[in-house]
Amino acid sequence: MGILMKSVEVVASEQLTDRFRLITLQGPALAGAAFVAGQKIQVAMGSAFVARTYTPIDSDPVGGRTRILGYAHGDGPGSNWVRRLEPGEACSIFGPRSSLDTRQISRTLAVFGDETSIGLAHALRHQDRARAAVCHFEVDDIDASRRVTAHLELRHASLHRRRASDAHLAEMEAALPALIALDAAFILSGKSTTIQRLRQSLKRQGVAAGRILSKAYWAPGKSGLD
Repeated sequence: MGILMKSVEVVASEQLTDRFRLITLQGPALAGAAFVAGQKIQVAMGSAFVARTYTPIDSDPVGGRTRILGYAHGDGPGSNWVRRLEPGEACSIFGPRSSLDTRQISRTLAVFGDETSIGLAHALRHQDRARAAVCHFEVDDIDASRRVTAHLELRHASLHRRRASDAHLAEMEAALPALIALDAAFILSGKSTTIQRLRQSLKRQGVAAGRILSKAYWAPGKSGLD
């Protein structure tokens, strides 16, 4: 683990809602690190071979700090880590390293995802404040997610409550034509099957592959996606 990972300390763990925590990590390994919105870090869950991936939402290279938004959505290692985390705990990370890079995109960003994508949206929105960003998230709890998006200055994000048989995805698809007309670039993240459906819808509407970036953070029945 010492070869692969860097040691950092949890210096803050702010509970925003029952499931969301804003976590601050600090350590010499983060000092001087250049922050690029959309990067990822992997946090070891007791072993270098059991890790969960998170998106840094911002960075302080002088202080050697970064923040991540943790979401506890189940009973796996990542969710349990987020729930029990306390300031002063040590942990090991790998990264930051590249994942989604939008620095060359000047057009409006259309960010589609779920609770696990909110941190990414914050990072992208604040990377370039002159660049417009429109956000749509599928979520379990509208009120809790609204508190989190407001805390992270994503006050105008559209939240779609999950419904049986993914009926809510029709609402998200209905938002696509107006964004296509704006010549937006589409950032798809979160649940793999939602990404697949939205990507197929975009292609049917003639959106070029170069206008679509995607990254699956989780998939039903699978764990530990990178």
